[in-house]
Amino acid sequence: MTQTESTASSHVWRGRKQKKKRMSGGNRGLFSKTMMAGSLLLIACLVLFALAPQWFAPYSPTDMNAAAILKAPGGSYWLGTDYFGRDIFSLIVYGSRDALLIGVSAVLLGGSVGALIGAVSGYAGRLVDTILMRLIDTLMTIPGILLALTVSAVLGPSRLNLIIAVSIAQIPSFARVIRGQVLSIKSRTFIEAAKANGTSHFSIIFSHIAPHVLSSLLVLGTIGVGSAILMGSGLSFLGLGSAEEIPDWGGLLSQGRSYIAMAWWIATFPGLAITLLVVSINFLGDELQAAVGPRKG
Repeated sequence: MTQTESTASSHVWRGRKQKKKRMSGGNRGLFSKTMMAGSLLLIACLVLFALAPQWFAPYSPTDMNAAAILKAPGGSYWLGTDYFGRDIFSLIVYGSRDALLIGVSAVLLGGSVGALIGAVSGYAGRLVDTILMRLIDTLMTIPGILLALTVSAVLGPSRLNLIIAVSIAQIPSFARVIRGQVLSIKSRTFIEAAKANGTSHFSIIFSHIAPHVLSSLLVLGTIGVGSAILMGSGLSFLGLGSAEEIPDWGGLLSQGRSYIAMAWWIATFPGLAITLLVVSINFLGDELQAAVGPRKG
């Protein structure tokens, strides 16, 4: 093969490689857009369920039909009934309120406390940083679900106590991430200029540093909602959830586990609802992270 033929062959090979890369990137982009649309649609539907469950549930979650106990999915009972004759779909619709309430509330509460600790620790430095980070390190040595389980067991089963327990488990991750962001930002020139102008520390943190960490806080909060929902459902499954007449999704899972052999739908559909919601929220968080993260090239 001559040098000209070799060069031409090399150009053809590189052209094919670049074409395959473009096609692969296009396929990934299409998949990402499809998943994003599906995730947003599912989250929007569940938010609507939580806001106005009576509009979407065909039955009241407390209606018991003795003639339809353990009825398989189909007919007027789309997802079947439980051992009281209650409609599973209606229970899932009404249970979405607790799932979203626990997830969002826990992230707002735990994220706010964690972000404040991280901001003060990163900005103050020295002794304050050492004390606060040793406290966070102590919390991080305990797995989140175990920490939430301990707090929830001490406080007792209720919706408020469940939110508090899950919130405490969220604090360490927010504190660590925000501290790292603040350490990076506080050494920049505009922060030094603000200090030189006599701007108060409070104003510097909330007016100059906070806007620069909002994107990271948004991404962390979005992903945190998914983990909070999963953690809250796990605690409810163990009997430490809301002691309400209408069970949440974790409570439905717990109630259906004894009937898994004869009535698989009681536990399967609530478990599927938890899985789809958490996966959708995590995918949304990943896309936000890719959108606000540093770009290459």
